[in-house]
Amino acid sequence: MIDIKRKKEGQIDVIVIKGEVDASSSILLDNAIKETIEKGSKRIMIDCSALEYISSAGLGVFMSYIEEMKKQKTKFVVSGLNEKVRHVFEILGLDQLLKITVTKEEGLTFLK
Repeated sequence: MIDIKRKKEGQIDVIVIKGEVDASSSILLDNAIKETIEKGSKRIMIDCSALEYISSAGLGVFMSYIEEMKKQKTKFVVSGLNEKVRHVFEILGLDQLLKITVTKEEGLTFLK
């Protein structure tokens, strides 16, 4: 089960993920990121503090936007990963390609 909410915090678009991102729910994450980019956001945070699990399909969603964000000069941060999920990001080297912060507050500071 997944719940994805989009909200604004000042000039920052925040996408909050709660639950599990697997093959069937990764399309919801993809849509949330795509819609945020299409509306012209230049500062995006993915709040993963309530993310319990992410599959390879979910990780693929993040990977698919890395180049586009660079081209559009969009600042992008992933925050609040639990230890297990963070380890998966690190194994795949996504921690080298994405800005990952421990807390939401650190992410918001980075994006300002």
